[in-house]
Amino acid sequence: MEPNTIVAAVLGILEGLTEFIPVSSTGHVLLAGRFLGFDSPGRAFEVVIQLGAVLAILGVYSTRLWAIFSTAAHDAASRRFIAAVLLAFMPAVVIGVMAHDIIKTILFETPVLIATMLILGGIVLLLVDRWAQNPRYSRAEDFPLPMAFKIGVIQCLAMIPGVSRSGATIVGALALGADKRSAAEFSFFLSMPTMLGAFVYDLYKNRDVLDAAAMGNIVIGFICAFFSAVVVVRWLLGYVSQNGYALFAWWRIIIGSVALLALLIG
Repeated sequence: MEPNTIVAAVLGILEGLTEFIPVSSTGHVLLAGRFLGFDSPGRAFEVVIQLGAVLAILGVYSTRLWAIFSTAAHDAASRRFIAAVLLAFMPAVVIGVMAHDIIKTILFETPVLIATMLILGGIVLLLVDRWAQNPRYSRAEDFPLPMAFKIGVIQCLAMIPGVSRSGATIVGALALGADKRSAAEFSFFLSMPTMLGAFVYDLYKNRDVLDAAAMGNIVIGFICAFFSAVVVVRWLLGYVSQNGYALFAWWRIIIGSVALLALLIG
């Protein structure tokens, strides 16, 4: 097996393990890829394999998703929840399309920024996890539309690699009155249209630079991300309900500090 293929599998596993916990999967994959010498044309690999992790959500939540969509025609609550997720998704569409080239050619190529965002995001997550008390919402389906839209706006901060899409949405939801479990669940549901949109748009933008080898690495990373994400999704909700997000905050701070030190000493 080619070294780049092995690294693609490792990065895929890393993507799946970190996509839904608030530690920045993209930041981890970009930093790991840099230190491992992984070559990714157009940085498409790091974006496209995220859909593998999102498919894990579809598998784990298939029954719940079916219940929502099958009752939408006659159930106002189901329609409102679908509208809330789509409304939260819209800011990412606008900002993602407008800033795509800047994100991929500048932000993705600035590892010191990524490491710094890991540290700062960890500090913010630690503070919000301790501060957010007396939540008003215990079910993701109950989030009001204005709250969903605000979470979607906050999600756009995650276009800076190292911030974390799940971290931004979870912190936003906690700050706006969600409990720890429903914050994670809404982040799960919002990841579906967000990552699907990023997958389609990034493949389109990079269609001219992806050769057979690059596509092969993407397929391997995609599959590895799916299976490792299934494990995390099944475990995460129970863990955060009991323990909160402090573990992930400290992980971000430690990994970001180690990466920043390694980068600064060359």
